[in-house]
Amino acid sequence: MSKIWMITGTSRGLGRAFTQAALQRGDKVVATARNVDAMTDLVDAHGESVLALELDVTDREAVGKAVSTAVEYFGRLDVVVNNAGYGLFGAVEELSESDIRAQMEVNFYGALWVSQAVLPVMRDQQSGHIVQISSLAGIGAFPSLGGYHASKWALEAFSESMAAESSGAGIKVTIVEPGGFDTDWAGSSAVHAEPNAAYDGLREAMGSRPKSTPGVPADAAAALLEIVDADAPPLRVIFGAGPLALAKGIYEQRLKTWADWEQVSRKAQA
Repeated sequence: MSKIWMITGTSRGLGRAFTQAALQRGDKVVATARNVDAMTDLVDAHGESVLALELDVTDREAVGKAVSTAVEYFGRLDVVVNNAGYGLFGAVEELSESDIRAQMEVNFYGALWVSQAVLPVMRDQQSGHIVQISSLAGIGAFPSLGGYHASKWALEAFSESMAAESSGAGIKVTIVEPGGFDTDWAGSSAVHAEPNAAYDGLREAMGSRPKSTPGVPADAAAALLEIVDADAPPLRVIFGAGPLALAKGIYEQRLKTWADWEQVSRKAQA
């Protein structure tokens, strides 16, 4: 039986690739974006199998209305993908209040509002799969991305709690942690904080590092189809061989640090 999807941020990048992959195999998609004109070709090609909705995920009321419209149109929601988001670049000291609040509004609150809106629908169905598009940045942190990291770590935290809370209702939750893909994440959709000269050397050093080859969004979409079709999908999954190696290194270092300081940890609670 075909699946009914709702995907946010479908105008480009991974969101568009996910939408195309689902439609091409015969599923139906509620495709949301701030600019629905970018999805005209998908509507023309797939007709009633795609419902394009204009949606700003930071507007909680609009999110609720979009979910109601989706259920009224297709009758149910099987897979909901919180993909809408953008990158914020800047050292922590450089971030303005508006920079970080806007980042959290989209990357964290947007996914939270959508998740809260679809949980009652899936609980009534006793089935459903919520997919949160996080990042390798959701488990490790690097210079000049502190605001972005904060939004993804927060996303992962509430998603893990939600997975434990909703599993009894037949609801599955998967946190997808992609590495770099050939999208506009670091391009025109990104926001850059006002630079502070104190960090010019750091930016220069980071700019001189070797660049890895970005992944292909269509490959990520094919991987996502495997995840949503699995009987027992993972809570977390990394997309990309390079990011997987980095993630293993991050956790190995954490385990080593905890082991090195275990004696002090035990003294803290004798």
